[in-house]
Amino acid sequence: MKIAIDTFGCDHAKSGWGSYLYYFIKNIPSDSKFKHSYELFGAEIDRYTYTSEVEKTFQSVNIKDDLKTEQRWHRHWADAFIRKNNYDLVIYPAVEKVIPGRFSTPSIAVMNSILSVVKKNSSFKIRHQLQKGLENVQCIIAPSQYIKNDLIANKIDAEKIHVIYNGIDHKLFFPSSDIDTEYVEIKPFAIKRPYFIYGSRLSGPEKKHIELIRAFNIFKKETDSPIRLVLAGNDGEWSDKIKKEAYESDYSSDIFITGYFPHESFSKLYAGATACIFPAVNEGVGLPILESMACGIPVLCSDSGALPEVGADAPIYFNSDDVNDIAQKMKQIVQDKKLYQEKVDAGLKRANHFNWDSTVINTISIAEELFKKN
Repeated sequence: MKIAIDTFGCDHAKSGWGSYLYYFIKNIPSDSKFKHSYELFGAEIDRYTYTSEVEKTFQSVNIKDDLKTEQRWHRHWADAFIRKNNYDLVIYPAVEKVIPGRFSTPSIAVMNSILSVVKKNSSFKIRHQLQKGLENVQCIIAPSQYIKNDLIANKIDAEKIHVIYNGIDHKLFFPSSDIDTEYVEIKPFAIKRPYFIYGSRLSGPEKKHIELIRAFNIFKKETDSPIRLVLAGNDGEWSDKIKKEAYESDYSSDIFITGYFPHESFSKLYAGATACIFPAVNEGVGLPILESMACGIPVLCSDSGALPEVGADAPIYFNSDDVNDIAQKMKQIVQDKKLYQEKVDAGLKRANHFNWDSTVINTISIAEELFKKN
């Protein structure tokens, strides 16, 4: 079977979609049971972005490196391109951003976001294209039951939706004893310990950066703790508001906003942290909390979205709209050493349930079944 994988919409590996695609390709098995040929297609700039560690062919599509152009290409020309290249099956890892409206070739759409949220924040044309694409595609992979339920609520056929959880790279995310007692050095940063870590793009109110900063203010005032707050992630639509909130804090000197942070460097950042605080709501996947657990630190996170499903009993949960609740949970994890160790142990155990080998093998198995049916 000749399987094609669409690299458009994956932000040149600098986003969650890009990370998914990178790890998926990296973990494609080479044993005879899954001996298929794989070809990536997309912008020429990504010829080696996802294949530097594996031997996979790449088909360049000569269009402008621009999201609107890529969306238009998927609407009008993607289907003809797929047929011309004689692909037997196509995997689309970033359908929230680019998806064809019709599928002459058996196809799998990977939906890593909550459809209701994506539609709420999109133009009519994009909403229409996404809904049409998800209704017409033969198979959908959802990384959580939460996302599947949301797809069903948006009138997508439940029979074609399969829940396959995303994996963790355990060779990258694991507990580390090689951490300096005073600083975590990740070029170009030297981050002073101790600190709480929140890794997420500064993209909107649902990420709850502002609520976290206000909770941190309460925590600092009530404990006089030396712990700092590190916010690591790309600038986004809410960057100015979040930075203003941090600047006006009485504890602004203890709040560090890093800007873009490479995914491969997060393991060291997590391992050196006192705890991961993850207040984002409407999360459909929850990989950051699993990666934090795998690095041997406790997780405090929102009680909404897919986080309770993914984290199970390992995290300490809070109401992200209640800054006092967040602050009290911060105090609890710092002051209760027994609870701290219990959550570290529970997190390590929970994180071991997630790996990329299973994600890829289960996806390819579904691809084989889909191909047989067609």
